[in-house]
Amino acid sequence: MSLNYIKNFYEGCVKPPTVIGQFHTLFFGSVRMFFLGVLGFAVYGNEALHFSCDPDKREVNLFCYNQFRPITPQVFWALQLVIVLVPGAIFHLYAACKSINQECILKKPIYTVTYILSVLLRISLEVIAFWLQIHLFGFQVKPLYLCDAESLGKKMSTIKCMVPEHFEKTIFLIAMYTFTVITMVLCVAEVFEIIFRRLCFLFRQ
Repeated sequence: MSLNYIKNFYEGCVKPPTVIGQFHTLFFGSVRMFFLGVLGFAVYGNEALHFSCDPDKREVNLFCYNQFRPITPQVFWALQLVIVLVPGAIFHLYAACKSINQECILKKPIYTVTYILSVLLRISLEVIAFWLQIHLFGFQVKPLYLCDAESLGKKMSTIKCMVPEHFEKTIFLIAMYTFTVITMVLCVAEVFEIIFRRLCFLFRQ
């Protein structure tokens, strides 16, 4: 792949053909990633170390923590960010290989429809991630977690565990839900913008 293709791919990713798309890229690339990378590490970085149960034994703590967190929120949200970027990245890679500039996306129906489909796929992935987040983490982190310890062979079938910084984690959860909703709204608005601009282009013709 030549440097020209790489340049076109970079410009397509950084400067989408819509104003809302450009704002979404800025929002997606800076605020959301900064929030997850910096604040997410501060809130969830040492969660496993401070997660304690009664009895406070290492094997019990590890077993219950793995039950409490089938997947860590940081890993889940990082995967969400990467997967949601894939449809747009594939489209802009195709556009770069075919030397399709931003104006061509609005002028030719096939490119317009393909771009809209990539945005709709991005919305679908965000909706799936939103549903999975609710299923995995809920809307609130409670200070006490009841661990099912029957498979450990303990006398008690249920073990009480303390979740550290539960209030901060609840605030962070709500913030990540908000980011997802805002992203979906921006994607829907981007679809309407590109349709509107396409219609304006046809009327000018």
